Amino acid sequence: MASTLESKTLQTYIDETPPRPLSAMQWRIWALAAMGKFFEGMVIFLTGVALPLIEKDFSMTAGRAGSVAAASLFGILVGASLFGNLADRLGRKLVFITEMGVFALFVGLTALAWNVASLTVFLFCVGVALGADYPTAHLMISESIPSRYRGRMVLGAFAFQSVGSLGGVLLGLLVLQVDPTVGAWHWMYAALVIPGLVVACLRTQIPESAHWLISRNAPVAAHRAAKSLLSRSVALVPPPTPGLSHPTRQGIQQLFTPQTIRATSLASVPWFLQDLATYGIGIFTPTILATLFTQEKPDYILKDIVATQGAGVIDLFLLIGFLTALPLVDRLGRIPLQIIGFVGCGVGLWIASLSAAVIPTGHELKVFLVFSGFILFNFMTNLGPNAMTYVLAGEVFPVAFRGIGAGFAASFAKIGAVLTAFFFPILRHQIGTANLLYGLVATSLLGALVTCLLRIEPNGRNLENLGRE
Repeated sequence: MASTLESKTLQTYIDETPPRPLSAMQWRIWALAAMGKFFEGMVIFLTGVALPLIEKDFSMTAGRAGSVAAASLFGILVGASLFGNLADRLGRKLVFITEMGVFALFVGLTALAWNVASLTVFLFCVGVALGADYPTAHLMISESIPSRYRGRMVLGAFAFQSVGSLGGVLLGLLVLQVDPTVGAWHWMYAALVIPGLVVACLRTQIPESAHWLISRNAPVAAHRAAKSLLSRSVALVPPPTPGLSHPTRQGIQQLFTPQTIRATSLASVPWFLQDLATYGIGIFTPTILATLFTQEKPDYILKDIVATQGAGVIDLFLLIGFLTALPLVDRLGRIPLQIIGFVGCGVGLWIASLSAAVIPTGHELKVFLVFSGFILFNFMTNLGPNAMTYVLAGEVFPVAFRGIGAGFAASFAKIGAVLTAFFFPILRHQIGTANLLYGLVATSLLGALVTCLLRIEPNGRNLENLGRE
């Protein structure tokens, strides 16, 4: 009976490990959050595969191609802040379910798009749903997981973005093998509808975040949610310094007080700098490879297949980077990995730039440099900044406005993603691939410097105390 239990805070109960570290419900929440990141990787990188076909199908200019590539990223920018705020106001679970239903609806409409305008609008709406998943997926995991496992569990879910990116490349290849026509891109997006609906239905079967319920002064509901989460009886007491759970300032201005500006800057600025490179390279890797290595192939579909196969090999190292980071994130900490990763990204992009700047087309060294540079970049970005910025954004704010804090950071980061997606094809034509890569080298090194100056290390700290000290 609950009356015979020792009264403890929610996080104390979560941090206990009787008789196994995680309950079945904690694993279920983790898996459903991971699927959201899987779909994001699928859509973003599938767009990279589909874009050459879409350009041909709709006879698009470079500017319009940039708009299509940037549409879902701009949606993520909007969705992360909008739904992060709603997750603080209306609850984590409601947003967690709604975003996946919206995703399934609009990815289906994307498959039916009939012109550039409709495609851009539908991809934007897909992005809004994926943006909502940035804060809510992180919060559903971090507010349900023991402190000593939190980093690797959040990172493990986020790693499914790379699984999804690889899956997007493989799906694109499969569709092109079955339907080697310009219109094959319709089937690429259509394949995601049913999986999205299944995940949305499964998300209805999980409890609300008990941390959020406590912050909303709903102890009875929090008790029920905690019991469902942990599969055992609990007797909850309020967390320490409860007054800080209800800040006097409301909305986004909470993020810019003297007490929070450092955390906001750390969560936002390095993520922005990282997204400049990650999404530009990720989306346009097939296009870059097609330009560098397949000029002699007259068949348009064959060029896309060859370039996509090369992109698949490179994208595999996104997953390897995540797998390498998993055992290190709760040992070395978030900040050291982020700094090391930024520096490694800069080195990888510099190596790739040499292939475009000094090596003539067709030379074997050109192939070696561009592949090794992109492989090093993909490995280091997921060992460091692409992974750690996501983990940090959901940890450094108090629970009462953790959703809007993580959402703002993701939205600010996606400004960088939108800029690079829109301007990458234009700048690549105007200043050349080498100069563009040089600029991304500089942003990577700047990310390492900013991280070092603003460092806040949440590794292993109690979730109820993060943002309060």
